[in-house]
Amino acid sequence: MSFTFIKHLPTPDQIRQEHPLPERFAEIKRERDAEIRDVITGKSRKFLVIIGPCSADNEDSVCDYISRLAKLNDRVKDKLILIPRIYTNKPRTTGEGYKGIVHQPDPEKKPDFLAGLIAMRKMHIRAIEESGLTAADEMLYPENWGYISDILSYVAIGARSVEDQQHRLTASGFDVAAGMKNPTSGDMSVMLNSVYAAQHPHSFTYRGWEVETTGNELTHTVLRGAVNKHGNNVPNYHYEDLNLLLELYGRMDLMYPACVIDANHSNSGKQFEQQIRITKEVMHSRRLNPDIHSLVKGVMIESYIEEGCQKVGGGIYGKSITDPCLGWEASERLIYEIAEYE
Repeated sequence: MSFTFIKHLPTPDQIRQEHPLPERFAEIKRERDAEIRDVITGKSRKFLVIIGPCSADNEDSVCDYISRLAKLNDRVKDKLILIPRIYTNKPRTTGEGYKGIVHQPDPEKKPDFLAGLIAMRKMHIRAIEESGLTAADEMLYPENWGYISDILSYVAIGARSVEDQQHRLTASGFDVAAGMKNPTSGDMSVMLNSVYAAQHPHSFTYRGWEVETTGNELTHTVLRGAVNKHGNNVPNYHYEDLNLLLELYGRMDLMYPACVIDANHSNSGKQFEQQIRITKEVMHSRRLNPDIHSLVKGVMIESYIEEGCQKVGGGIYGKSITDPCLGWEASERLIYEIAEYE
């Protein structure tokens, strides 16, 4: 066989029993989930801001960042819902590079998946304890969902995963908001088909079980830009793009049309400082058109304590070791400006 079986990993139930979520944090999650649900369904006019590091590489600096975010949340909570990004799995275009804390709890050491699964859960729980905020994570590996399904309030399905059937079917069993990104090609029909699939019930095999899901009505779209055949970035956050998405939603039988704009990735060409301008343009488009205002429920922003990025082992506290991020001061100003639009 071409596989070398190294160790048998604990099940999600085993990890959750060893590192349980205290009931007081579970109540915080229930309240946050309900708030986010009300935004997606149109019951609430609050705006989602999903913000934080490109990858959650260090527990101390990530929790430091989120504690700062919590203080901001207290000041803008009448208009915004701040959802910290704690992305513990990092998709890599070529398969090379740091793949997230689940792979490497210490980015400078070899992979250790057992330690990584524990580190992932402990960081999410610590973040709630210190900030009172429940987080978003990306479901890069569908089989890992159970390890943190009792903790997350938002899940993103990435551009490289959105066409995969197992991701779509697993998302149909979520009980929290799930954002389906457009694929790297930019094809919006692929993204909308993924939303359709996840909003409906399915039967399939999962972690050795035959399972059934009820469908997730909170599944929605995320526009993150595209890459054309020449390798050039093609943004899709402009007014015309949002009108097109409105038109496409109108052609499909989908519950609660909703969209979140990813201000980085191919929308910014990974020019992190452009996230400020892009976010402001999106907010302006919402002001111009009541239908776009109803459709666009939030933005995603990559932000950390220090701006930019560094190589693994760079040693700068709170600076990304993957994609470059906005620094804290610029992020704080931007959040206040988003609140002013509302």
